[in-house]
Amino acid sequence: MLQAVMISPGEIIVHNTNKPSLKANEILINIKRIGICGSDIHVYHGLHPYTKYPIVQGHEVSGIVADVSPDVEGFQPGDPVVFMPQETCGECYPCRHGMYHICDHLKVIGFQANGAAQEFFAIAVDKVLKLPLSINLDQAAMIEPLSVAVHAVNRAGSVIGKKVLVLGAGTIGNLVGQSAKAMGASCVLITDLSEYKLEIARQCGLTQGVNPQRDDLGEAILQVFGPDKADLIIECVGVEETIGQAINLARKGSTIIVVGVFGKKPTVDLGLVQDRELNLIGSLMYQKKDYEDSISLMDQGKLVLEPMITKRFTFNDFKAAYEFIEHAQGNTLKVMVCLE
Repeated sequence: MLQAVMISPGEIIVHNTNKPSLKANEILINIKRIGICGSDIHVYHGLHPYTKYPIVQGHEVSGIVADVSPDVEGFQPGDPVVFMPQETCGECYPCRHGMYHICDHLKVIGFQANGAAQEFFAIAVDKVLKLPLSINLDQAAMIEPLSVAVHAVNRAGSVIGKKVLVLGAGTIGNLVGQSAKAMGASCVLITDLSEYKLEIARQCGLTQGVNPQRDDLGEAILQVFGPDKADLIIECVGVEETIGQAINLARKGSTIIVVGVFGKKPTVDLGLVQDRELNLIGSLMYQKKDYEDSISLMDQGKLVLEPMITKRFTFNDFKAAYEFIEHAQGNTLKVMVCLE
């Protein structure tokens, strides 16, 4: 089978290797779509602090069941599926208390363990979810980042009737905004410095958008939400400027969810967090219920995903997909590698 291996930063080779053998309680998936995310690009540039080389990437994937081990029930060849790319210990405090997604020894497939950038991938059945036929393979490959978004929104509790400000209109920010809207938010305002990303957000139904370089964000918040401002702010960029905006512009007693991954440690005004009794909450990855909720939202047709797919590449052009993202200078959302 074909497999793409990143042997060092910026170096990806596609070669032939043996198809995985099934172990007990495993499913063999014929991989069909692989999405490339920002963290993958960090690895490509040698900037991911927890990834060593060589590494097989691929964690945003969809596929078709090719085979199952004899002890697996509920799946059969031909089923469309996705999987959760988490390896957990099951023994630490978070794992023992239902928080396995923040396991003390968490390994993410495609980063600390080899991923699914190959024609066939074997994985434990308890990480696999079957998909309804209403969800196509492109949409299915976006269930992983959508689950990040759904988990982040759920960290705030119910958003029904709430006014939500989303900082950042990249893939995660877009999906956070769409998820909040689909889960009952009364109004969503999304921001970005990229007019391209704001336009894609509009095509996805997030019609209230603002570029803080062009327009005053504080005034936009008052215009869209009124004097009570946002009930919830979700930071999806991971830079000092946006977390600063979140804290400075938050209404007293409101909640900020931090989803963005910070490469550089930010300096933030914790005095305002204390003085305004802000709820500052972190959000990492997802649990199985977030996957199930994401699948349900897709199945109900509550999301617009096609405008987010910027370009598709064949598997043999795996490296070209990374190069395209690098040279696009931010004018991309989701680039996919397709195996057909």
